[in-house]
Amino acid sequence: VMHDLSLERNPIEILETGRSISDIIDGKIRQLYSVVKRHLQWISLLPRVKPFYAVKCNNTTAVLKMLSALDTGFDCASKAEIELALSLGVKPDDIIYAHTTKPLSHIRYACAHRVNLMTFDNEEELLKISLVHPQAKLVIRIAVDDSKSMVRLSPKFGARLPTVRQLLGRARELNLEVVGVSFHVGSGCTRSSAFRQAIEDARRVFDVASVLGFQMRLLDIGGGFSKIGDFQEKFEEFSEVINGSLDEFFPPVSGLEVIAEPGRYYVESAFTLAVNVIAKRVVVEDRANKCAGVAVISGSCPERVMMYYINDGVYGSMSCITFDPLITSLQAVKKSEPRYCSVIWGPTCDSIDKITESYWIPELYVGDWLLVDNMGAYTVSVTTDFNSFEKAHIYTVVTAETWHTCVCISSKKKMVGGEEVFL
Repeated sequence: VMHDLSLERNPIEILETGRSISDIIDGKIRQLYSVVKRHLQWISLLPRVKPFYAVKCNNTTAVLKMLSALDTGFDCASKAEIELALSLGVKPDDIIYAHTTKPLSHIRYACAHRVNLMTFDNEEELLKISLVHPQAKLVIRIAVDDSKSMVRLSPKFGARLPTVRQLLGRARELNLEVVGVSFHVGSGCTRSSAFRQAIEDARRVFDVASVLGFQMRLLDIGGGFSKIGDFQEKFEEFSEVINGSLDEFFPPVSGLEVIAEPGRYYVESAFTLAVNVIAKRVVVEDRANKCAGVAVISGSCPERVMMYYINDGVYGSMSCITFDPLITSLQAVKKSEPRYCSVIWGPTCDSIDKITESYWIPELYVGDWLLVDNMGAYTVSVTTDFNSFEKAHIYTVVTAETWHTCVCISSKKKMVGGEEVFL
């Protein structure tokens, strides 16, 4: 979905006289929600829910190391992700292999490295696990109503409630241990009621499992959380509903362990992409006619359309373009300069490599820079080298305050009798 980006909706940040690109970047670092701040907000709003960070969202080493220092768990979906987490010192018990359709060799690898907690939603998966990892601690993933979410997952993953009893019965026949339930209401969920219904559905599955003799002790409420734009307030609303539903269906006295699989929540605002204008084309007639139906803003020049080509695109860091990231110009211009209907393309030879269309900005020049905010989620982890264009370089920066907070939290961990505990 390509959205019309107008100046009114996405104000351009114009450099004032005497301000440099460095000044803007320094400001971005101070303004961004850091991974640490997001973590502190999580444990404040969802005190019963331990986060298991979704490695697939952003597997940058610096992110994983910081989250490990903050004592989060890790949601891994493949052998390589498990290997990466283990290589950074993550304990096997702090990993959930949260993929319901796993290659046999990956299950075998998890077994060899004592990663026991893993999900399933079908009988074939149970058969594979029984062959190569019979000591696994299994979590049955159920399909829930995700119709109010921007990205739905239940069409692909999750056992339907009517099939749960039979599936759990098969696990019992195979002498496998099922310890919990997981679900995912989808990414970009817009209704808090989806969480309540999903938690209630999970309660039903717990009851069925109990009748079959399973000792259920874990609930995984999935991921898809965000705090960008309208979702900032929604996250607080969702937290209230989740907390209330947990207390209703799984009271604290039950001793249930509750986890979640947040990914974008932690990193979406922690990364800003800087891109360079590498080429430019001016269209005066045909393309300009296509912009005739676009609302013209004050001080604009609708008779000309500017086409800019930048050094990153949808085959690179910007495959998440459907989430409508905010593009901010860093060109030093005067506020009185006219705006042009502009199209921004990626660098590849494919015509679908389009970043945005009908974007009203002042004229740019080859060599100018743009900043793209909120580029931490599903960007660097899904880039390709199509046309052999170089992938974006990652430079890790942190404020002194954030570093101090992380060090203080990490330093609370002490070794007592060979066990790592928090004091």
